[in-house]
Amino acid sequence: MQSQPLSLMLNFKLNGTEKTSRVFKETSLLNLLRNDFELNSPKYGCGLGECGACTVLVDGIAARACVMPATGADGRSISTIEGLGTPGHLHPIQQAFIDEQAAQCGYCLSGMVMMSVALLSRNPDPTEADIHRELSGNLCRCGTHVEIVKAVQRAAVLMRHAA
Repeated sequence: MQSQPLSLMLNFKLNGTEKTSRVFKETSLLNLLRNDFELNSPKYGCGLGECGACTVLVDGIAARACVMPATGADGRSISTIEGLGTPGHLHPIQQAFIDEQAAQCGYCLSGMVMMSVALLSRNPDPTEADIHRELSGNLCRCGTHVEIVKAVQRAAVLMRHAA
């Protein structure tokens, strides 16, 4: 009887750059991103995929990194907030969150921004109800929901004007 390998080699794109990493089969994508690549934006919140603090994009689709096995990244494109813009040239969503002061403690911010990126890539002109529905699985304990919705609305306008 042949045993399963303890670790696997992954090849994937991370924020536009080709990466290779060896991971244990049990490793979550969140642990791979934070521990191996020192990316701090995806946060460990609940560990159950229910709070949204760990949200990243996998091939452009929002995913909860805490419950996704790192092996699921193999051959795919992973995006975190670190890959959206630069300090000198912010992504419109980042700029809109700043303009609307849509953060207090910042713990949920990365997940909110990444969910907003996913929403606006599918729907460039969302209604307020669309935004609420999309972000309903991302928890903010500081109560900045009104500002976050305004930021997504502003980002939609900025992105339409930039196109």
